[in-house]
Amino acid sequence: MIHTYTQIQQGRRWLERYRGRSPAFACVLGFTETGLIPGISAAGATPDDRRYTAVADAEFLYNGPVAQPDYPLPPLTAGASPVFISRAVVEALDIPIYLLNAGLSVKLTVPAIDLGGTPARCLTTGSALELSTVKLLLEQGLEWGQRLAKDFDYLIIGECVVGGTTTALAVLTGLGIQAAGKVNSSHPNCNHGQKAAVVQAGLQRAGFWPEDSLTSIHSSLDPLQLVAAVGDPMQIAVAGMAIAASRTAGVLLAGGTQMLAVYALIESIARQYALKWRSEEIVVGTTRWVAEDPTGDTVGLAKAIGSVPLLATGLTFAASGYGVLQAYEQGYVKEGMGAGGCAIAAHLYQGWNQTQLLNAIEALVGRC
Repeated sequence: MIHTYTQIQQGRRWLERYRGRSPAFACVLGFTETGLIPGISAAGATPDDRRYTAVADAEFLYNGPVAQPDYPLPPLTAGASPVFISRAVVEALDIPIYLLNAGLSVKLTVPAIDLGGTPARCLTTGSALELSTVKLLLEQGLEWGQRLAKDFDYLIIGECVVGGTTTALAVLTGLGIQAAGKVNSSHPNCNHGQKAAVVQAGLQRAGFWPEDSLTSIHSSLDPLQLVAAVGDPMQIAVAGMAIAASRTAGVLLAGGTQMLAVYALIESIARQYALKWRSEEIVVGTTRWVAEDPTGDTVGLAKAIGSVPLLATGLTFAASGYGVLQAYEQGYVKEGMGAGGCAIAAHLYQGWNQTQLLNAIEALVGRC
């Protein structure tokens, strides 16, 4: 039920180390106006819907289905929000939830830790965040990673940032990683061309795009300045959390393209600012729909980054009786809200198999 795609021995050692151990789920929420670009994301049928995706998902993760939610889950082009996977696991296994607001444009209706960040401007501006905000979010991430890691064997760190695979591509490109054509999206066929054009526009506006090359950026670039130019608030907060948490506990970065970008940021930040971290304690965990997405190259991206172990849950919805779940098998949605990481934790923590996991998710869908 858990597949290891890169750095196989390191990934398997991590799995054995945390088998049967108790996790907590920390989900970091953020917003970037990049997500409002028409067609950039399918995590909300319209740009206006996408303004509310993170707060609606957070409310559902925390409360489960209620008769009159403050923010109903937004309609999608197809499929159901991945928060159904995450909620089914944390509810059934009683995994503690921590919501962290790294920078949202809409007020949360459920308890959350406010990291003091702000929403990001569209990355095409070349000035997505103030550098002072990026530095604050790094400090807050380091503090909360250390605090949460004291109480649990490992942290599942998930995210919700609509448009986040595009900001991930921007950060990866800025770090000199060949990521074009490798990232994923919530669309069944990844919109690589649109993402690449948006990223190039942002890097050019920021003055980071080299005149003699369209494939790499100077490796000496300060990663905090890069995030300020073209990133989003979640990225830097999670990087700080993972660095600090890895010193005393395990870290499961729960996501695909976005968490691979965070891992690359961790390496760059730790090197640039001489921050201590334990690489053997951090893995990236996602869904099979991301890891084996034929319209991207997640495994190739992980290999391009280098030392990151990439894991994925073997969860399938092929036999589901719900069309909104079967849509995942057609390439819709794929991942989000730590869904893949939570599914991996269900296998690790309680030894759940495919049937148990599917039954728990379908039971939750059936209550809505």
